[in-house]
Amino acid sequence: MTTERTSTAARTVRVGVIGAGSMGENHARVYSALPDADLVGIADRDRAVARRVADEYGTEAVDVETLRKRCDAVTVAVPTCAHYETVSRCLEAGVDVLVEKPIAETVEQGRELAALARDSGAVLQVGHIERFNPAVRAVADLIEDLDVIGIEAERLGPPVDRTAPGNVVFDLMVHDVDVIGALLGEHPSSLTAMGAGDGRYATATIQYDDVLASLTASRVTQKKVRKLTVTARECLVEVDYLEQSVLIHRDSYPEYLVDDGQRRYRHERVVERPRVDNGEPLRHELESFVETVRSGTDPEVTAADGVAALETVQTIDALISDGDPDREQELEGVGAG
Repeated sequence: MTTERTSTAARTVRVGVIGAGSMGENHARVYSALPDADLVGIADRDRAVARRVADEYGTEAVDVETLRKRCDAVTVAVPTCAHYETVSRCLEAGVDVLVEKPIAETVEQGRELAALARDSGAVLQVGHIERFNPAVRAVADLIEDLDVIGIEAERLGPPVDRTAPGNVVFDLMVHDVDVIGALLGEHPSSLTAMGAGDGRYATATIQYDDVLASLTASRVTQKKVRKLTVTARECLVEVDYLEQSVLIHRDSYPEYLVDDGQRRYRHERVVERPRVDNGEPLRHELESFVETVRSGTDPEVTAADGVAALETVQTIDALISDGDPDREQELEGVGAG
């Protein structure tokens, strides 16, 4: 049975952070500056790290159980292998959760978390932060009026300094899988994928109803690139995540001119640069989460969204591991179940 949520719009939301690594510390930083949030604690298995972050942002280092009792809502920024246990215990305690992507280790775990949130009436938002990039939000407004044919996503960069190697599909490509699915409002119908560089370079081609998407993710490219290109019948839209910019290319005009008896070729084009209200995506994300907790409404990035993205990247990873470039995987539909 679903529990009715009560709005907390009249008061400040008591928030905490579970997991004080680099991402968790950034959540603590932003929460400490939000007027509608009161950062009441930091929890981490490494108490020294928790104390350092807590001291930096004017709060207290506590254990997870104490934090759950203090909070209306928490960010869960622990390793993915601990998402299921940590999130489920928070939801069972009636604490709203923003969990960093991916939602869980497996699709089955993600669906169980979605069901638990639904039954408990607690908020479960998934941290697909690029949804809150101002440039993506601007394109989301534009794309509704376009006849989209194709989308190309590039998420490239040099190796990062980590103690354990990450999987480029789950670390990077998952962002674009989520963004494209949200922009189109569709689930993929089939896909193919290939990889190289010991799992540090991957490409995938995803077929939606009438749109073909091409995605590339890399941890071996010696230049940081975060771009999305939308090909529509009306125009070409270029999105730069890093610059938070959008360019719209329309109406090319090729023509020949005669000047002093000389015939010259000229190709003019119209480029529009719509206004993008720049800002830190993480702040936008946490503002949205806090407002969701205050108002009792559905989160902007739902558990079903998180499960859909996870199912797609798991399929991509399986195809790459299989190593057959001609194999295509059909998808019957994804979601929270």
